[in-house]
Amino acid sequence: MPETTPSQTVGPYLSIGLPWADGPDVVPADEPAAIRIHGRVLDGAGEPVPDAMIETWQADADGRFDHPDDPRGAVASGFRGFGRCPTDPNGDYEIRTIMPGSLPGPAGGEQAPHIDVSVFARGLLHRVVTRIYFEDNDNSGDPVLASVPEERQGTLIATKTGEGYRFDIRLQGEGETVFFDV
Repeated sequence: MPETTPSQTVGPYLSIGLPWADGPDVVPADEPAAIRIHGRVLDGAGEPVPDAMIETWQADADGRFDHPDDPRGAVASGFRGFGRCPTDPNGDYEIRTIMPGSLPGPAGGEQAPHIDVSVFARGLLHRVVTRIYFEDNDNSGDPVLASVPEERQGTLIATKTGEGYRFDIRLQGEGETVFFDV
């Protein structure tokens, strides 16, 4: 029988090759519709995680992807839709993007505008995946958000600030962000 190798975590070596200079800039600084999403990644004790990596994936403002897997067909919009940002020593991250549009949902329904988020960090054997919804959008009909117990839905909703939207990610413990098994 072959010998198994030990498990490895996904960090803390993310800073060696994963970040790139414009990773946090899904759209250019001069984009009129740009929004800023910022927050902090926290561990189970509420301490900042200084070496995590946040990746975002989202639709454009019309709810379309410039990708062949878009079920309605790829749109050559030039919108990258993908962001990547390491956390700083205080566990903070920041992504500049645009507000995504609604997406088709199951059974002809609609998903509220959201951004998919992957978090990589030391101590994790696999990435964890969550979503960002926005407090000033109507999220009431979103089937994914509706599947989350009401008392935990707030962990998926970014709050509007004077500087964009704040979305903190708590990896475990009290107030743990909801993560999805994908």
